[in-house]
Amino acid sequence: MQAASERYFRILALSGAFLIAGCTTVTMTEPPQTSTEQLLVTTAIDDAIEKMNVSSIAAGTRIFVDTSFFDGTGRDRTILFPKYAMGAVRERLLRAGALMADDKQTADVIVELRTGGQSVDHNSLFVGIPSISIPIPPYFTSPVTTPELALFKRDRKTGVAKLAIVAYGRGSGAFTGASGAAFGSSNHTEYTVLLLFDWINSDIEPKELQSRTK
Repeated sequence: MQAASERYFRILALSGAFLIAGCTTVTMTEPPQTSTEQLLVTTAIDDAIEKMNVSSIAAGTRIFVDTSFFDGTGRDRTILFPKYAMGAVRERLLRAGALMADDKQTADVIVELRTGGQSVDHNSLFVGIPSISIPIPPYFTSPVTTPELALFKRDRKTGVAKLAIVAYGRGSGAFTGASGAAFGSSNHTEYTVLLLFDWINSDIEPKELQSRTK
């Protein structure tokens, strides 16, 4: 009788292992930031640059954009997407009528670009039963993890950027203008209510693409 009981439990455990294996997701190698995090940062940069005041640089002025004071280049990797920000500022100045010089010697005005931050904040609110790891020896070598049961869940990610430029004459070195700090932000928030109902509030991509994160 005891042998039959042990055989029964082994079969039950083996069946459970097959079921769990059927739900396993294989994770591929991924970049340090998800595509959502990347879009949050670049959208915040776009927002900051759109708000940047470049009126002090008159149309037709030949400028050189100096990025040597921009964090996130060289050995400093704490700022995300520095080159995207540099390119976007250059585009903003070109659209305002500035002429781009290849080097400082051929420019009338030097424009220094700097950043005060380009990153992502993340906060969440959860009401329900969280995911729990349950050890089941001796049949499983690792704990079984239960799915979370969300009565209400809000997962909010906010991209933030702070950018500024200052301009001075190449020959004189005299101050000619500054944008002041321009702040930009972006948002991607996912909601779940009563386990079944979920939606996304986001400004980082068109609505038809938002289903990719569900």
